[in-house]
Amino acid sequence: MPSRRADPVTVEVVELIGDVVARYHMEYEEAAARHQLTGAQAKVLTLLSLEPLPMRRIAQKLRCEPSNVTGIIDRLETRGLVERRPDPADRRVKLAAPTEEGAETAERLRESLDFAREPLAGLTSEERTALRDLLRRMLG
Repeated sequence: MPSRRADPVTVEVVELIGDVVARYHMEYEEAAARHQLTGAQAKVLTLLSLEPLPMRRIAQKLRCEPSNVTGIIDRLETRGLVERRPDPADRRVKLAAPTEEGAETAERLRESLDFAREPLAGLTSEERTALRDLLRRMLG
């Protein structure tokens, strides 16, 4: 019967991934707070800066209930960072989209996230590509 214990390298890799994730979340929350946003609001605004999305799709990306997304969008809309607009492909569906101020805020937020950018800058292009490919493979 094979051993169920992980080898030492696997244990270390899992711990390192956990450390990276924890540091990223910490920096993300701090960057969001500098823009008077919660972490969830910042994530939604960043998602929307890539493309307008229906609430259901935002919920899928964040792995949460659509009702949670509605509250987040309401607060972002109140601040003038997001607007709801009809989906041109299906006018029954509302898309959330960043306003000009929302897009600018998302860009400033993205620029303020140094944690991931700085360590990755120390890797060669080939190393970053290999890391990306390994992470994609791990995620299936």
